[in-house]
Amino acid sequence: MNRSKRNAVRDAWRLAKPYWVSEEKWPARGLLLAVVALNLGNVYISVRLNEWNNAFYNALQKLDGGEFFRQLGVFCILAALFIVMAVYALYLSQMLQIRWRRWLTRRYLGAWLADRAYYQLELQSATDNPDQRISEDLNQFTSYVLTLSLGLLTSVVSLASFLVILWGLSGPAEIPIGPWGTLHLPAYLVWAALLYAGVGTWLTIKIGRPLVPLNFDQQRLEADFRFSLVRLRENAESVALYRGEAMELGVFQRRFGSVFENFWQIMKRQKRLAWFTSGYGQIALIFPVIVVAPRYFAKQIGLGGLMQVVSAFTSVQSSLSFIITSYTNIAAWQAVTERLSGFEERLSAIHHSALEQGTIVIRRAGVGVDVDGIDLDLPNGQALLRGVSFSAGRGAAVQISGPSGAGKSTLLRAIAGLWPYGRGEINLAKGRVLFVPQRPYLPLGTLAAALRYPGGDNDNFPDTMLATVLTQVGLGAFINDLDAVHDWSQRLSPGEQQRFAFARIFLMQPTLLFLDEATSALDERSEAQLYRLLRAAAWCPTIVSVGHRSTLGRFHDQVVQIADFMEIPDGCDDGEPACVPVGELGEVDVGKASRFGS
Repeated sequence: MNRSKRNAVRDAWRLAKPYWVSEEKWPARGLLLAVVALNLGNVYISVRLNEWNNAFYNALQKLDGGEFFRQLGVFCILAALFIVMAVYALYLSQMLQIRWRRWLTRRYLGAWLADRAYYQLELQSATDNPDQRISEDLNQFTSYVLTLSLGLLTSVVSLASFLVILWGLSGPAEIPIGPWGTLHLPAYLVWAALLYAGVGTWLTIKIGRPLVPLNFDQQRLEADFRFSLVRLRENAESVALYRGEAMELGVFQRRFGSVFENFWQIMKRQKRLAWFTSGYGQIALIFPVIVVAPRYFAKQIGLGGLMQVVSAFTSVQSSLSFIITSYTNIAAWQAVTERLSGFEERLSAIHHSALEQGTIVIRRAGVGVDVDGIDLDLPNGQALLRGVSFSAGRGAAVQISGPSGAGKSTLLRAIAGLWPYGRGEINLAKGRVLFVPQRPYLPLGTLAAALRYPGGDNDNFPDTMLATVLTQVGLGAFINDLDAVHDWSQRLSPGEQQRFAFARIFLMQPTLLFLDEATSALDERSEAQLYRLLRAAAWCPTIVSVGHRSTLGRFHDQVVQIADFMEIPDGCDDGEPACVPVGELGEVDVGKASRFGS
């Protein structure tokens, strides 16, 4: 446990340090200093209230009305100061937290998107639910770090202050130790507080230790369950057409069942911890009175002294019990820190590998596209394709054809720089390169913004140009909806979405164009119309198409059969039904690796 705590503290400091040395360091440090000063001010008020206890209760004991009302006035002033400082300490702490979270969110979003790390994380299935780590874990991390660190600082300062007071008020104790005589123990109340809190802390850690992995799992399971619900929304039409409600319900119930079972374990562990901490807290109310009562009955101190000693003892014991009262938050903080630390390590590894020259070298030189002897593997190192070579000059068109699962889409991923598993050299002409997948991505927002994607409104494409390209591809009916905000991926049919992708092509006019089954949802007539427009385009794009239809061949200058480059397992003759090509496994594995949160 100690090693785990040291690791958590080290990781937390590694995660937190960049903010405190960033461009926002001075406002952040200023806010932190103000919050610390306000918290220390409240410790000082607590010390003054401890002294006030002595004077107030002595006035009661002596029936001194004048002194009684004077001490009430002192209390009102101290209480007012305490309230003001407590309110502003909370306000400024929350201001610091949201500023820190904003900075961390920007940093992690940038790292997640840079070098297409988001894609590599999904491809490798190395990190579950990165969206949740950015949206929720960062919020909890900043909250827990500030709350626990300020609480620890306040407890330490309070402990030092009240230990001095308690040491001065506590008398010695004579403890008989049998034949060895009597042990003289100075300031015995201090030692009693240390022993009471020490034993309580040890037992709390022992009982609550399993909460750390349980909280870690709970975050992951909650995110998995939430993602399954979002996935149904995104694929509502497909599920409805398949009538797959029963299957989806089964998935939901299994995932929520895992959430339920893990939370049940957390409940049982927290119940055990609550039994102890509640008992500890109740005993703490009477414990200082019991240990100081002998001095009061011996008339060594008055009622005011008794109340001051009890207040000081309670403050010392409360400061020493910081771990006990905060252990649930400490366990949650450790879990969040572990999740963020693992996420950052994975992102750093991806960015580091991106800095190194990959085994698939992509150069921007020459004209058109030139693929020279590319070997592609699966993530586990198994061979997928060997010696893939083809070239196309400016304005030429190449069709990549072959059986499903042979690795055609994987080859396009490699050309796009998304597939790191392989060797070889690829030369691409300078200029804009556009890859169009089978299912185009339509972001949330207006239709015009979706058409300009990824440039959005920053690209200087007037609405008249948008209307022109929509008409070209047969979507003229949507011209009046350019400023309408909808979930266009749900409103447009698959065929309309593919026409929409071609509208983007005519808008952006890329030098190199890669189409991955980009017309699979269209009829042959519509497909032919779009390809004719492409081949007749004035900017003469170089086109590489992946497609199964034989009718596509007439729109291309050459057809590359991917089956010629497939790696056949040893002992099999090419074409034997019993021998499944490695490429078949490749596409399946890619699909599995792409399931978010699985």
